[in-house]
Amino acid sequence: MKEIVFQLLSAFVGSMGFALVFGMRRRYLFAASLGALLGWGVYLLTEHFLTHSFLPPLLAAAFALTYSEIMPKALKTPATLFVVPAIIPLVPGGSLYYTMSYAVHRDLVNARLYGVRTLETALAIAAGLSFVLAVRELRTKRQ
Repeated sequence: MKEIVFQLLSAFVGSMGFALVFGMRRRYLFAASLGALLGWGVYLLTEHFLTHSFLPPLLAAAFALTYSEIMPKALKTPATLFVVPAIIPLVPGGSLYYTMSYAVHRDLVNARLYGVRTLETALAIAAGLSFVLAVRELRTKRQ
């Protein structure tokens, strides 16, 4: 339980730091970072219940984009302010690092293993975002 709380707080603080570096206004920091915390929570929850490694980042990215579509309406600000910080915790930085490290050290078996994992996570994030955008487009055209 402590590890989960630590991960959620890390997602919140990490995304807040990222938003600060890129000059987000302080009044939107909490809401943007909350999106990262909730998105990472969805990832952890789905990872616990689902054995397939493609679905947790897909569902978390879809949730993060949905959150990022709702918050701008409430705060009357562009959605882009919330999308990027909400997705930051999902980016497969660790597996990308290990892919490159193993490749540099010519351990091609492990480089391939981590490379496939990195690519799968990146594709899942893109698929989750694409799904939400497609649904939004279909809803907009129906109205």
